[in-house]
Amino acid sequence: MSWVSLKSLGRVSLLAATASTAFVSFADELPAPIQALANQGLTIHGQFDAPGGMRGFGASVQGQDMAIYLTPDGEHAIIGTLVDGEGTDLTEAQLDEHVRAPLEADTWALLEESHWIQDGNPDAPRVIYTFTDANCPYCRQLWQQTRPWVEAGEVQLRHIMVGILAPNSPALAATILGAEAPSAALHRHSEGDELSPSAQPRDIEEQVYDNNQLFEQLGLYATPTSAFQRETDSGTVRIDRIQGLPSDERFIEMMGSEAP
Repeated sequence: MSWVSLKSLGRVSLLAATASTAFVSFADELPAPIQALANQGLTIHGQFDAPGGMRGFGASVQGQDMAIYLTPDGEHAIIGTLVDGEGTDLTEAQLDEHVRAPLEADTWALLEESHWIQDGNPDAPRVIYTFTDANCPYCRQLWQQTRPWVEAGEVQLRHIMVGILAPNSPALAATILGAEAPSAALHRHSEGDELSPSAQPRDIEEQVYDNNQLFEQLGLYATPTSAFQRETDSGTVRIDRIQGLPSDERFIEMMGSEAP
């Protein structure tokens, strides 16, 4: 089975996961045409400068980001892409700065707050969140591939345990999360030890449910899915992610270096 990286699709689903909580107070002060769009279901995330006396607003709906331009008279709004006389797109950079980047930061916080198992040195400088199903052979393969970085203390994986691939996947995820030493239990299972599901307290079962909900909210469909931070040329920190096993090139990018 082959998998592809979904960088562009990632933007859409990251927005979907966090749009409902962003910039709520901002919406109370919106001009009438922008407020009307908000009333129709658009989430307004922020305002930016626009040429021609217009005001720009970053927005999203059903996970799709967009720019809204308020006309100088404040009475009308236009949704779309603004270009200059040379055909240069003046909208994309604004959306990236005022919508995607803040919401990616919110999404990283959601990953931090999920129910994950530490794999590697907690003080390792590079953190990778990966959605893991106990029945997923590709998750085991990724686990094996990451050992040189993890064992060298350069990378820590945080396995967000989900149960989506088979009827017993939720129970297996709960069994690992509820183990006396979850990291050791995951380690043994990833090395090939058979794992039998066992009854777990309700709070552990709810942790698996919460992780499954997050998986769906982010619009994911494959395990493993891994999320990591990268620094752009301008020095800002963004989130990138890979669904399924990464290619060799993307794997090195995700790990942050060649094998130690």
